[in-house]
Amino acid sequence: MTVPRTESDSFDRRSLHERVAADLRDEIMCGDLTPGAKVPSTARLKERFDASNATVQKALQLLKDERLVVGRAGAAVTVRDRRQRTMRPAAYMAPAEEGRPYRWLTEAAGFGGRAHSRLLEVGEVVPPADVAEAMGLADGGGAVLRRQVLCIDDEPVELVASYYPVEIARGTAMTEFRKIRGGTPALLAELGHRPVRSVDRVSARVPTREQYEVLRLPGDLPVLRTLRVVYGVWGDEVRPIEVTVMAKAGHLYELQYEFSAESEPGSESESE
Repeated sequence: MTVPRTESDSFDRRSLHERVAADLRDEIMCGDLTPGAKVPSTARLKERFDASNATVQKALQLLKDERLVVGRAGAAVTVRDRRQRTMRPAAYMAPAEEGRPYRWLTEAAGFGGRAHSRLLEVGEVVPPADVAEAMGLADGGGAVLRRQVLCIDDEPVELVASYYPVEIARGTAMTEFRKIRGGTPALLAELGHRPVRSVDRVSARVPTREQYEVLRLPGDLPVLRTLRVVYGVWGDEVRPIEVTVMAKAGHLYELQYEFSAESEPGSESESE
């Protein structure tokens, strides 16, 4: 059956093959086309979208580049063998237990494969404006940056830039170019800055050049950008002890949050 024309069609300036890919992508991501299933034949897609053979092939190539479908010579195009990976941010906010790896690595290992991180940069910097505002820094104020990429096997999953108040980080392992056993949450807790609350702001963004290259993105699909502010014990107060900017491929990963029905409006407490 041919896709019916709607009023919105006149506002969609994308080429037809991009629109075909968008519809198939959505069906893959929501599970209508299940992992391992055959994608409808070229003939069926031509009829459905009132498209030429070349247009359908260009749409399928986009999905192949995005690693959503797999095509082999002489065989039908099939959906990749897994759906989006669901990340649960609340599951790795707390410090790791003594001697255990950073909680993200433990959580990601549940997907199968080997979870690991690669440190990219450590040093004192002037953070971006939204990070500085979240940290309460004066204009031009500095912070200690630890930037890394998180991977599962050979696939880069998330680009992470974490910023720490210099008053906390100076003179600690946070300023050294090396991994920290259990991650910085464990070190912060050890230093007396136990995390007590985390606030996430999640948005969809066009990827930056660095995100595009490090995450090996296939095109102009958006990334999920999370600005996380972690509040912790700081003397007699609860103040920001870490602000992190995280970016992951929006077509391959999703975020899961759980909220209690008893939470006060606006509190956004996570109950995982």
